[in-house]
Amino acid sequence: MTTSDLRVLIIAEHASLNFGGEAALPLHYFRVLRNRGMEAWLIVHERTKTELHARFPEDIDRIYFIPDTVWHRLLFKVSRFLPHKVHFFTFGFLLRLLTQVSQRGLAKNIIKDKKIHVVHQPIPVSPKDPSMLFGLGVPVVIGPMNGGMNYPPAFRKMEGGLVKAVIGFGRAVSSFMNVVIPGKVKATTLLVANARTRDALPSSVRKVPTIELVENGVDLSLWKKDLSKKVAPEAEKFQKKDQPDFTRFVFIGRLVDWKAVDLLIIAFAKLLEKTPARLDIIGEGDQKANLEEVARNLGLISPSIELNPDPSQAKLCFLGWLSQADCAKQLQGSDVLVLPSLNECGGAVVLEAMALSLPVIATNWGGPADYLDESCGILVNPDSREGLIDGLAAAMFDLANSPELRRSMGKAGAEKVVNCFDWEKKGDKILEIYQDSMDRYAKGQKR
Repeated sequence: MTTSDLRVLIIAEHASLNFGGEAALPLHYFRVLRNRGMEAWLIVHERTKTELHARFPEDIDRIYFIPDTVWHRLLFKVSRFLPHKVHFFTFGFLLRLLTQVSQRGLAKNIIKDKKIHVVHQPIPVSPKDPSMLFGLGVPVVIGPMNGGMNYPPAFRKMEGGLVKAVIGFGRAVSSFMNVVIPGKVKATTLLVANARTRDALPSSVRKVPTIELVENGVDLSLWKKDLSKKVAPEAEKFQKKDQPDFTRFVFIGRLVDWKAVDLLIIAFAKLLEKTPARLDIIGEGDQKANLEEVARNLGLISPSIELNPDPSQAKLCFLGWLSQADCAKQLQGSDVLVLPSLNECGGAVVLEAMALSLPVIATNWGGPADYLDESCGILVNPDSREGLIDGLAAAMFDLANSPELRRSMGKAGAEKVVNCFDWEKKGDKILEIYQDSMDRYAKGQKR
């Protein structure tokens, strides 16, 4: 069988570019396969139904939705007041399990009806999470998973006692849970994004064949250098009017504590003591009000600017949530992306900025360290709070004062994305993995 004859069923809790994070992964796998004219189907929760119908109007009959039951809504309401990681390991786990139970039953019918050759479960990316996708009668590929993350040692105190206890308990019982719910134990292939994730796999699943495949990729049809310079309407009032002589830095991500945007704002204030610059913060989250207060106390946001925004005077602007397309346009008008996150497994925004020829400053921890090197960015060691602040400020100063360095790093980053992280190249690789999984599954069935 050639790869063009493959019939693939992708199963995930969500598939969305609006949700951010790992939810984008199933959407991209489905998109890449269908753009190649391949036979592919998708099962997701109906929370993303409106978006998927809009994005794939010709493939509506290929997407199946798990209904949002009263149990889904109840678990979500109860969990939304919990810290993110506590939610993930408790009510979030129950939500994912509830969805997968329904998906497994539906998948069996689709596999029979559509003569599916291989099932792919791209998310959740947590290496500890068990999977309900077993006993389907076809090879199952799970991943790429990406995890095994802790805070840097100097920042471990950021996690409260409850969070640490829940995470510790979840990790301790993960091997047992993956035996009780044996989707990963019985999978044909497990995909991991890096060695860190491979080491984080529960002991009960480590005998399953494992292949390394980067988690994130870049859709170069969206994130490309020749975008229009026009920025999103929400951000247009803050765009440079006369192209004044300052460097424009940008952060994109959720405004949550582990993104360390407060430290970025403090570092930015230090930078302004030496050189003119501007920082745009794109995103929403529960820390937004606190971050605005930090900026206000440092004199980066004045009451007059808030009431009557003047682009020539604003030093720091909170632009709120923007769509992916608008984020791409906003990045196109920026000079440097800064991602100070302390607990980032992936960091797709790093690759997206690189695709647009922007140099990147990031914390030397987790996902960004997998993508960046000295040719295309600056990694700052999170040895201490003050050390990270000073390191971010120094990195921003170096790039602000060297347009040539920005250009050379941007060029190297764009080349690296094209060579290593293009979703089309990931598509080629996943097809090879599907075929390899089918071959090994067939041999196992003959024994």
